[in-house]
Amino acid sequence: MVDVASALEYLHFGYAKPVVHCDLKPSNILLDEHMIAHVSDFGIARFLDERNSVMHTKTLATLGYMAPEFGLKGLVSTRIDVYGFGIILMETFSRMKPSDEIFNEDLTLKNWIEESVPNATVQVIDGNLLRQQDEHFSEKLECVSMIFKLALSCCTECPQDRINMKEVVAALKKIKRQLDTLSDT
Repeated sequence: MVDVASALEYLHFGYAKPVVHCDLKPSNILLDEHMIAHVSDFGIARFLDERNSVMHTKTLATLGYMAPEFGLKGLVSTRIDVYGFGIILMETFSRMKPSDEIFNEDLTLKNWIEESVPNATVQVIDGNLLRQQDEHFSEKLECVSMIFKLALSCCTECPQDRINMKEVVAALKKIKRQLDTLSDT
């Protein structure tokens, strides 16, 4: 996920005109032979104007990963990629897709995670990632809880309240360093 976040940070901040992917979802993330993630399929990507950080479009992305302002009003900004990234982060660590049958109008992946973090993180984490008998279980669970909190801050309803990809990359790297120190002990 650090690779994907870094790619988005580059697209959003590495050019004079920010590039918005507009359709970030798991099938648009490819892994190479070294398990390095690459963002692909820029078919509906948009360049933002230097004067405007938001534009309008009638092109729609994939349901479940699409930011509310993009789906409802066609508003394009770098914040829609942040939203999609947050959903993918939740999906990666919970092993649940926003389109899974348990989710509907009343219960979404985002709501499910929101209701579970931080006190019931163990109930939403993918059981293949962490088991109670694992060494440093509590510390690792805390790191996963921080990842879910980060994902939720990527998915706030109001785009202005969402963090940006520079902040996401910094937070993920900090969590990764914490996990790395656990494996060194």
